[in-house]
Amino acid sequence: MSSRTRIIAVANQKGGVGKSTTAVSLGAALAELGLRVLVIDLDPQGNASTGLGIRHEAREVTIYDVLSSEGRIREAIIETPVENLFAIPSTIDLAGAEIELVSQFSREMRLRKALVPLREGADGFDFVLLDCPPSLGLLTVNALAAAEELIVPIQTEYYALEGLGQLLRNVRLVQQNVNPGLRLTGIVMTMFDPRTKLSEQVVEEVRKYFGDLVYQTIIPRTVRLSEAPGFGQPITVYDPRSRGAESYRDLAREVVARPPSDTPLPVVDDLPAVILDPIETAPTPAPARAPRPLRAEPAETTTERADEEEPEAEPEAEIPAGEPPRTTPGGSLAEPEPYVEAELPEPVEPVEPVETVETVETVEPAEPAEPAEPAEPAEPAEPASLPRQNGPVARAPSEGTEGERQGPDAVALDEWETATTVAAGVEREPEAPGDDDGKRRWGLFRRGGRG
Repeated sequence: MSSRTRIIAVANQKGGVGKSTTAVSLGAALAELGLRVLVIDLDPQGNASTGLGIRHEAREVTIYDVLSSEGRIREAIIETPVENLFAIPSTIDLAGAEIELVSQFSREMRLRKALVPLREGADGFDFVLLDCPPSLGLLTVNALAAAEELIVPIQTEYYALEGLGQLLRNVRLVQQNVNPGLRLTGIVMTMFDPRTKLSEQVVEEVRKYFGDLVYQTIIPRTVRLSEAPGFGQPITVYDPRSRGAESYRDLAREVVARPPSDTPLPVVDDLPAVILDPIETAPTPAPARAPRPLRAEPAETTTERADEEEPEAEPEAEIPAGEPPRTTPGGSLAEPEPYVEAELPEPVEPVEPVETVETVETVEPAEPAEPAEPAEPAEPAEPASLPRQNGPVARAPSEGTEGERQGPDAVALDEWETATTVAAGVEREPEAPGDDDGKRRWGLFRRGGRG
């Protein structure tokens, strides 16, 4: 490599903050400036390779082969459609590299040793960008050990700030044990949304804490930046006039103009905290008080309260009639309890009952069969000539229903009794209509006398 070659690791342990987008777009913007750029994809997901338009079938030699010493680094370099922009792709096989390198000697220096042939060659690169995975594992440690500078993309949200502290602690460990020349070149604020107050507060707090290490260029959140990887093109090729393309061009100029800083890493014991303004809430209403105390209070307190506020006079509670007045143990009349009108439920409109006519079949008693009209008896002899009998006339009992017992004999007997009564000069009381019970008892008496 030439003396002006700069190896920059783009790292952040949090995923989704724009590491791959920054590595691809920044590399394309640097290539537009006439610089030779190499992008090494160290993420097993291979997002940077896809964003540069490298198909999976074209990835014959990948960074996994280079780290496992099965391929040479020059064989893994692929030229992209963008002029002066090259890449070393990756595949999902890279996910197994961390497990395979655990037992290897000097495993964290594998990438640094693999870059040696490029340092000795005549066709060197001006920039080498290392796209790190979203973790602090062995692949990220290899990138930090091989790099000279570090660029940290930070999404303008609070969660991105939480992961920054752990990342800087690991960077300090790498400086102390593996790569003393590693420096934090700058911090890039990405996915900025000017419509939210949180984005502005995150930028303000990060600038206040890291000072000049934060780049002036802020990458906005745009739809074009999200669409570009789907077409396998950097944003500078997909939409050269978009806000995203212009922002990465400005960032590329800042990176070129800012040399590596010798300033040590800031202390990470006290990271910035983003605290939003409390939400204004309605004042809590004071608890309601009873119109008068439920128990007697000292005279002083009662007097003071009367001076402050004189409550309206309330009607005294009426004592129900017949109930003796309540007294205290000392014999004085107790203060009547305040009358609290009970809350009656709202009257419910009565529902008019539906007249249900119960159909009751009244079974009328069967009328007794009318006795057959007896043949007209022969006219009785003169009453005076009739012999007078003492006692009831014996009569054979007749069987059958009541209607049958009131046959011709009973009718003749009644006529005889009437005639006898008239002859004796005694008026017979007329029988009340419907006096069937009297007739029945009289008939029984006559039958008893005959028996």
